[in-house]
Amino acid sequence: MEGSGYSPTTGLNEFWYFSYVCFFQKYGYTHLSAGELLRDERKNPDSQYGELIEKYIKEGKIVPVEITISLLKREMDETMAANAQKNKFLIDGFPRNQDNLQGWNKTMDGKADVSFVLFFDCNNEICIERCLERGKSSGRSDDNRESLEKRIQTYLQSTKPIIDLYEEMGKVKKIDASKSVDEVFDEVVQIFDKEG
Repeated sequence: MEGSGYSPTTGLNEFWYFSYVCFFQKYGYTHLSAGELLRDERKNPDSQYGELIEKYIKEGKIVPVEITISLLKREMDETMAANAQKNKFLIDGFPRNQDNLQGWNKTMDGKADVSFVLFFDCNNEICIERCLERGKSSGRSDDNRESLEKRIQTYLQSTKPIIDLYEEMGKVKKIDASKSVDEVFDEVVQIFDKEG
C-alpha cells in the first residue's frame, strides 16, 4: 500500500488530477484521498463526525486518527469486497502525524504494508499560490491564506517528521513538485515504472 504525507501539487486542474488517477489505476492502485474522504464525510448530514471534521479542517489542524482511519478502512474494505483483485491502494494525504502513524500501525498491522511513500516536495509559497488558485473554484473552506499558513506550520511540526521516519527506512520517493505538471507527472511515471 502506498501513501504520501503531503500533496503540494494541489491546484492541478481537473484533467491532470484525472490523469493521475487513471495512471495509478494502470498500475493496479486504487487512489484514496484522506482529505477527500474527510470532506465527503463532513458534508454527510447523517455523519456523527461532520461538525468536528469541519472545525479541524477550518483551523488547519489534523482530524483525529480514529475518524480518518475508520473512513480509509471502510473505503478499502468496500473496494476489496467489490473486487478482491483491487488490493493495492495509493493513500493520498496520510499519515500526517505520529498519532496517525501509530493508529495506522495498530489498525492495519498484518493487513497492509507500506511499499513506498511518494513525497511531493515543494516550497511553501508555491504551495500557497496553488491552493489559493484552487480556492477560486473549489469551495473549500480551508483554501485561504490564513488556513494555508496554519496547515504549513502543522505540516512542519507534525508531518515532516513522519516523512523523515520513512526516509530513514528507505521508503521515500521524493518528487520535485515545484516543477511543471508535465515534469512532475514524468517523475511519477519513472517511479511507478521502477516500483510498479
